[in-house]
Amino acid sequence: MLAGMVARSLPPASDPTDPDSAWHPLCASDALRDSGDAVPFDVRWRGQTCRAFAVRYQGRVYAYLNRCSHVGLELDWLPNRVFDATGTLLVCAAHGALFDPASGRCVGGPGRGPLVPVAVREDAGVVFWRSQYDLQPVIWDTPA
Repeated sequence: MLAGMVARSLPPASDPTDPDSAWHPLCASDALRDSGDAVPFDVRWRGQTCRAFAVRYQGRVYAYLNRCSHVGLELDWLPNRVFDATGTLLVCAAHGALFDPASGRCVGGPGRGPLVPVAVREDAGVVFWRSQYDLQPVIWDTPA
């Protein structure tokens, strides 16, 4: 969070019957390269502000909360770097837990379950993420 900024949740979608109202633009599709850097974004998950990330793996986009299932620390070993050296697994920098990029399932190390998924879709060259009851967008305001 930036100094002097306060996080707050956006109001609920004005039309909950509209299936597109919960989709939020994240980035241009070409911002995600296969097994390349992640694109981070902030969310409110279960009432707390945290970071999530999107990656492209084997041509498809996947997104997860940036919280290792072992301790809850962010995965990045450098900013936006979540893939291992081979580009085939997501790796937690803190204790080396390994996760399948396509499912979020822990496949090695001390992880205690899968990563928390965030639904994503691509449309017309844009990646969108979907909010849900416990996963909401964050907007940043300067205090009055």
